[in-house]
Amino acid sequence: MKKVITYGTFDLLHHGHLNLLRRAKALGDYLIVCVTTDSFDIERGKLLVQQSLIERIAAVKATGIADEVILEEYEGQKIDDIKKYNVDIFAIGSDWVGKFDYILEFCKVVYLPRTKDISSTEKRNEEGILSLGIVGYDHSIVKFIDESNFISGIEITSVFCLDSEGSKLYNSKLYKVYTDYEKMLLDVDAVYIISAPNLRVMYTKKAFELGKHVLCETPVALKTDEVDLLNSLAKEKKVIFCEALKTAYSLAFQRLGVLLKTGIIGNIKDINATCTSLDVKSSWSDSKESGGGAIVSWGPYVLLPVLKILGCQYKKLSFVSYLDDKTKIDLFTNIQLVYSNSLASVKVGSGVKAEGAMIIAGTKGYVYVPAPWWKMDYFEIRYEDSRSNKKYFYQFK
Repeated sequence: MKKVITYGTFDLLHHGHLNLLRRAKALGDYLIVCVTTDSFDIERGKLLVQQSLIERIAAVKATGIADEVILEEYEGQKIDDIKKYNVDIFAIGSDWVGKFDYILEFCKVVYLPRTKDISSTEKRNEEGILSLGIVGYDHSIVKFIDESNFISGIEITSVFCLDSEGSKLYNSKLYKVYTDYEKMLLDVDAVYIISAPNLRVMYTKKAFELGKHVLCETPVALKTDEVDLLNSLAKEKKVIFCEALKTAYSLAFQRLGVLLKTGIIGNIKDINATCTSLDVKSSWSDSKESGGGAIVSWGPYVLLPVLKILGCQYKKLSFVSYLDDKTKIDLFTNIQLVYSNSLASVKVGSGVKAEGAMIIAGTKGYVYVPAPWWKMDYFEIRYEDSRSNKKYFYQFK
């Protein structure tokens, strides 16, 4: 008897899952389906799984395709399972091509083709999957695309891009690439806007007009009245409007804020934070007209802890900037904020590299967040007596 094994989360079981299971079963006589547990999904970075483990197992069993259903609970289990169940063929979707070639030492590996021409509308209606469109291009989009694969209930389907380099990338990912923004909007439920900063307001407004949700890179606008307008429009159109300032959503940053309110380091007297990058080759950051520069790229990040912890009622605000000779945009800027009883000094830079740590000074002790602090998953509370120091760890999802 030829045994076949396949693995998956199988969240919101759909036609693609069913076709994969049927193809896997056709490879042999006995199909073992391994469903990943909630804890293992979180450990490997797969977030927002909408169904419980019991519901996912029940859905797989209800297909009648699997001869046996088991659980995947830890890294490296696949080889253990292959040995334990005397598996002849390991089958997985073609989107994992090459990833599991190491298993060839133990059994045959077959990468099954993904199901084509499944209606996105049908999937969304039946399973609540959100269709997401990307607006614009930046080198960081590759990371966004990769990370989106770990999020259940969302699918990047369409792209609006006028940048030739970006179009090549998106076409290689087999997305539907539009040069007409309004047509692209009609094909999606929500958009992620990573265009030049001076274009974000225009793209966001148009999305709102058509009832689409928006996740926009930070900053969402270059003027205060534009931000107020966008918030009002989102409320009027009853759509979701989020700024893609990742640090604000991290558990560590939120817990740090709560701890500081308890007075764990006493009264806060100073916040010092730095964000820099050697990359100045963004598709928009080197253009004065686009509103690029170090402040636009990093300003929202360094100002986030200052304004969240010390508040917005500063008495004095000053900038010292080093400008590019040709574009006249800032490549390095030091921002000083003076409050009634505290200070803040933050630095941002493009094409400049500095220690990207954050230190918050208090009357009893201080907080140290190592670089890169904006990806915070760990921080320390330090005191004069180092024996009282304490470390805090929170997974950055």
